[in-house]
Amino acid sequence: MQLEQFNYDNKIVRNFGIATIVWGIVGMSVGLLIAMQLIWPELNFMTQYTTFGRVRPVHTNAVIFAFVGNAIFMGVYYSLQRVLKARMFSDVLSKIHFWGWQLIIVAAAITLPLGLTTSHEYAEMEWPVDIGIAVIWVTFGINMFGTIIKRRERHMYVAVWFYIATFVTVAVLHIVNSIQLPVGFWKSYYVYAGVQDALVQWWYGHNAVAFFLTTPFLGMMYYFLPKMANRPVYSYKLSILHFWSLIFIYIWAGPHHLLYTSLPSWVQSLGVVFSIMLIAPSWGGMINGLLTLRGAWDKVRAEPILKFMVVALTCYGMATFEGPMLSLKQVNAIAHFTDWIVAHVHIGALGWNGFMTFAILYWLIPRIYKTELFSKKLANVHFWIGTLGILFYAIPMYWAAVVQGLMWKEFTPEGVLKYPNFLATTLEILPMHMMRALGGALYLGGVILMTYNLVKTMKSGKLMANEPAEAPALLPVTVSERSSHRRLERKPVLFMVVALVAILIGGIVEMVPTFMIKDNIPTIKSVMPYTALELQGRDLYIKEGCVNCHTQTVRPFRSETARYGEYSKAGEFVYDHPFLWGSKRTGPDLHRIGGKYPNKWHFDHMLDPTITSPGSIMPPYPWLIDQKLDNSTLVAKMNAMRILGVPYSNEDVANAVANAEKQAESIAKDLASTQVEIKSDREIIALIAYLQRLGTDIKAEPKTTEEAVVTEN
Repeated sequence: MQLEQFNYDNKIVRNFGIATIVWGIVGMSVGLLIAMQLIWPELNFMTQYTTFGRVRPVHTNAVIFAFVGNAIFMGVYYSLQRVLKARMFSDVLSKIHFWGWQLIIVAAAITLPLGLTTSHEYAEMEWPVDIGIAVIWVTFGINMFGTIIKRRERHMYVAVWFYIATFVTVAVLHIVNSIQLPVGFWKSYYVYAGVQDALVQWWYGHNAVAFFLTTPFLGMMYYFLPKMANRPVYSYKLSILHFWSLIFIYIWAGPHHLLYTSLPSWVQSLGVVFSIMLIAPSWGGMINGLLTLRGAWDKVRAEPILKFMVVALTCYGMATFEGPMLSLKQVNAIAHFTDWIVAHVHIGALGWNGFMTFAILYWLIPRIYKTELFSKKLANVHFWIGTLGILFYAIPMYWAAVVQGLMWKEFTPEGVLKYPNFLATTLEILPMHMMRALGGALYLGGVILMTYNLVKTMKSGKLMANEPAEAPALLPVTVSERSSHRRLERKPVLFMVVALVAILIGGIVEMVPTFMIKDNIPTIKSVMPYTALELQGRDLYIKEGCVNCHTQTVRPFRSETARYGEYSKAGEFVYDHPFLWGSKRTGPDLHRIGGKYPNKWHFDHMLDPTITSPGSIMPPYPWLIDQKLDNSTLVAKMNAMRILGVPYSNEDVANAVANAEKQAESIAKDLASTQVEIKSDREIIALIAYLQRLGTDIKAEPKTTEEAVVTEN
């Protein structure tokens, strides 16, 4: 049989590898900064571009899309060529993909600190960047499928299955979640509102974790772990069961992020059921990986690369056990909105994604540079520093979460909240946050040590940009496969279509009734659209990233209604584009803040939070008092809202600026009566207007004693 000669493209692998390292250091450094801001608020540096609210999404996007994203492309471009016995379809597309992805990262790093954000978690970039992401992702898909089509291996190896599922699902998630109506080049509103927007966001948010942070890494695990251990994958049949059950079940689990909210209860229940089911396929992948190392434990003890892989798989198993556990309503009632969620996420990010990325870098860089790793001893030191970093990070966060959950819910024997002041809990957990910052510093130190090790490795060798390879040409099928799955492995387009159908079912079942059946989101007659000035204030709230620390949904618990007021109703959010329920309570919930304090309280709180809340870790916002409110796009904003179904009249739109100015003058006059002299055209006035509106559209009817006591479980 004649062999065909060709070359593997190692240059693109090297480029993505270097980007992984660089962005990893950047993203983790920003993460360490925001961790310390929660201890020492002066590290917000008194500028509007470096506050926690604006910088936190820089950290999450840098780690997810810059560090992990580049690691995915590094691993995929290396492994895909080798399991398919083919060079990438197009060197030009590879370059466009690399430089386009880096440009998107830079755009996010610039726009997010400027406050140009949509507020959707893990999807904060505005619509021009979203379009760029879609274009580059399609470029990657064309390059990947072009390579698959010209392959020299008849059957697609299991790693390729996961790469295909990743591509098609992320494309669907990104498109559906990013449907926005632009108001200007850097401003848009989501077409979904309130409860529906929340469902779409967490369908995206949960499955971005599933299909960006999980499935491509499982594909890389199936390729790199057997190579590192020089052993075959434990079970081919288990990999089939693992793959199809995982991609089908995962897509249903998003609603478990919205338990006890205004989301219809049947959707919440579906999310819980499928989250529990998710343990089986998730652990199937972990078991298949760990059992691949059967009989190779002596090698694991000797090789730091395999140590990284074992801890990565263990962290994956832990995170995928925690997710279903947190979806149990009894656990969720205590843990949600606490630092438990932070710990859970970082076990996956630091352990699963981070450690597997480090293992692949240590294994791959010496091979494409045709040299040996500079120092195995330094790699071992990195392993232990990184492991300690994870422990110092996660354990204090679990501890803090228990403290938070119990303090928030504790009542005195007399039946009143023992800690009515939210700040008491914040101050109680500061030592745990200090330990978390130490853990982050250790982890980052390990990454810097790895960077030194890999730079020295690169300098000791020379990149083989075009690695010679040979393989027989792909011959026509002459014998029918007995296994239907083996036949499917020969047909990449059909495989993609079947995977697409598998991931669409859950989303359709959950979303279509929520969007189409009106009774799922009952309206409330007293709920009215925001005034022009309140809409401006809401946009400022989004711009400053307040949603990163404050939720806007009161759950139906006795502890929450006693602290915040009447629990939230679905009909209250019908004009909210986007929803702002939040996912973490670093500060108290704000849904019922309207009318609770006078205007001067809000003014003082934004000028210097310690005036109203001594010991607060919230940064001051003096620029809101200095900066003039920009009303130039207000009419366009209200027109956009009207297109989205908000019932503004022609008169409301035509008089938007005048109405906003009139309401602003009223607030400024009230502040003047309390010896606060400020012009009515300042941004702080609009923000106060919005905050004073929150939760005031409904008036709770008096309840009987029995009705008022809502069970905690």
